[in-house]
Amino acid sequence: MKNGIIKFSLFLLMFGLAFNAANAQSRKKQKRSTAHKKTNSNKSTASTQAVAPAKDTTAKPAAVVEADIKLDTPRKSLRNDAAVERLLIKDRTPLAYEHIREDDAVYRQRVWEEINIHEKMNLPFAYSATEDNGNQRFINILLNAIKNGEVTAFDANVDDRFTTPITFKQIAEILVGKPVTRQIPDFTNDPDGSKGLMKDTTIVQDFNPDAIERFWIKEEWVFDKESSRLYSRILGIAPVKTITNSDNSFRAVTPIFWVYYPDLRPMLAKYEAYNGKNYGARMSWEELFESRMFSSRVIKSTIDNPGDKFIQDYIKDPILQLLEGEKVKEKIFNYEQDLWAY
Repeated sequence: MKNGIIKFSLFLLMFGLAFNAANAQSRKKQKRSTAHKKTNSNKSTASTQAVAPAKDTTAKPAAVVEADIKLDTPRKSLRNDAAVERLLIKDRTPLAYEHIREDDAVYRQRVWEEINIHEKMNLPFAYSATEDNGNQRFINILLNAIKNGEVTAFDANVDDRFTTPITFKQIAEILVGKPVTRQIPDFTNDPDGSKGLMKDTTIVQDFNPDAIERFWIKEEWVFDKESSRLYSRILGIAPVKTITNSDNSFRAVTPIFWVYYPDLRPMLAKYEAYNGKNYGARMSWEELFESRMFSSRVIKSTIDNPGDKFIQDYIKDPILQLLEGEKVKEKIFNYEQDLWAY
């Protein structure tokens, strides 16, 4: 009996020792796995920090300044700015041209003319008042139409056949030039100028509408035998830039861009031209051109001109150039008159 109790006690003792040893080993494994996980997490964190991209500490480049023409945004009057209710100008639309069959156009001549805004009859081109639809100067009307996408401008340096469109940015570079960077004293960091610090500044020229003193018109004179009538059809209009010498003396003129006149007619019908005799009897710009209420001189034509030259290219005297232009008008007029018998 005693031997059985002793054996049973020894069995319990051995079992308890084995249980404690197994429990200790499991705790060591847990500690090792936890430590391993921490080590892996630290390594992953370190690797993540190691491959993180470096921050760009370089200064951002300055914004590029481009040539631009600052045009005033039209501001409409909040009250009726007239003694009468003016509604007709809003609804004006140009009449469609009378169709001319190719077989009926028995006589055609192409003519280029120049309008000088300083002539008394051409003063409407220099009218600079501001109304509900913006500045009324003719060059501003053209530039606003191009900037708003109402019409397309064509590069005058390529040709005058409306083949190469030109953007408003390119027009601005022609009129005001590209921005120029200059060195000026840096009075912010060197108020008294003793250090001689300098900084860059960009100079952008402002557009001066008074510099546009001429316009070119390209048109065709067509005699229609079906209606026995001589028609004048304007094809294009181009503002002209004056080129001066270093002493501001006149040197030459060059067209800036061409606008196809039939595309321009609906827009011109919404603008009224200046009438110094009666402000209430103003006609639209479209009516002014169709009625030929302007003064111009011929600078080129297709009459006896196989070399396709301007008059100034083969006649140097300015007076003789004017007389040659009047001779072109006379030849076209006499063709129509000679068709009639009295």
